[in-house]
Amino acid sequence: MPEYREIETVTQLLGLITEPGHIDRHVFQNVDFTDLADLASECTYSNCLFLGCQLPESFTQKLDKTNLIFPRLEAPFDIYRSYLYSANSLYAGFDPRDESTIKDSFDYKVHQHYLTTGPTSKNVKETLSRYLHDHSMSNAIKDFLEPYHERQIVGIMGGHDLLRTDPFYRQIVYLSKRLTELGFIMVSGGGAGAMEATHLGAWMAQRTDEEVEDALKTLGEFPSWQDAGWLSSAFRIRYRYPQTHFISLGVPTWLYGHEPATPFATHIAKFFDNSIREDTILNITRGGLIYTPGSAGTIQEIFQAAVPNHYQTYGYASLMVFLGVDFWRREMPVYELLEYLVKEGKYDGLRISVTDSIDEVVNTVKTFKPNIDN
Repeated sequence: MPEYREIETVTQLLGLITEPGHIDRHVFQNVDFTDLADLASECTYSNCLFLGCQLPESFTQKLDKTNLIFPRLEAPFDIYRSYLYSANSLYAGFDPRDESTIKDSFDYKVHQHYLTTGPTSKNVKETLSRYLHDHSMSNAIKDFLEPYHERQIVGIMGGHDLLRTDPFYRQIVYLSKRLTELGFIMVSGGGAGAMEATHLGAWMAQRTDEEVEDALKTLGEFPSWQDAGWLSSAFRIRYRYPQTHFISLGVPTWLYGHEPATPFATHIAKFFDNSIREDTILNITRGGLIYTPGSAGTIQEIFQAAVPNHYQTYGYASLMVFLGVDFWRREMPVYELLEYLVKEGKYDGLRISVTDSIDEVVNTVKTFKPNIDN
């Protein structure tokens, strides 16, 4: 079955309808037809989807039954958003000079709405709005990653409570920085701790070690995401060291909306449904997952990844690299268990390794990536 072609802007729409003709199997997402209704009406349409578009009645009357119109629903968020969030859009309304203004931000208002309507809301209109939004996020991720080889996408997992002053935080920053400079797109759950370190490293790509250490020193004044000043200090580093070339993807959730999303992720896909969010991270990081010290959530993600790797759901087993030998072999002996399960044939074909060396992690990831242009 042929793919649908997506039209997400008025400019794309104008390019499509300039010459009258028949338009089949197109998705129009959040497009305002108002000023182009007459020109658009000169075309005919079949098997098209109109998602949250502004459509004059004169236009809709000419559509046959093969076309589907998904109406706009009232919500404090864009249900049919066609592109990812950024720190600027997510924190719109927040002034880093005054952390109390977080309550004026888009992100805070959406989270409050989420809490008010209930994480497990029974309101069908509300849950439908959330799922349509999350579908839009999934589609935006697909569009965002389309230019890259699937093994260029690498994720780092780890605890949200990891302090900015912890040696592991610094190690993750330098690891992510090096992988980003090698052409990998770094992905995390988009929150604090190890997740923030992932995106800070990508943000500081091609900066000097002195500049990285300066950033770490400034951020270290507010070690925990619960410290007043944590978010503002991140924005200060963004302003001090602008990033216009390298990118990374954070994938947070409003389920944990009390934990701020890191502003160092250049692109942010924020979900309502945490299960979709977690599965998305595992699905897109075909270049491998690097596990840094964490607790319950990180351990869950390890076994979530082990299953599709065992079954080779995506055609092969991707990397599972554990950073921190003492932690993963003794303090939280998950690696010991995985090693045993592989040896006993309970898990087959897993590509697992454990090390204390970021050089070894970088080499492992580089070796797994095909010889392709960035």
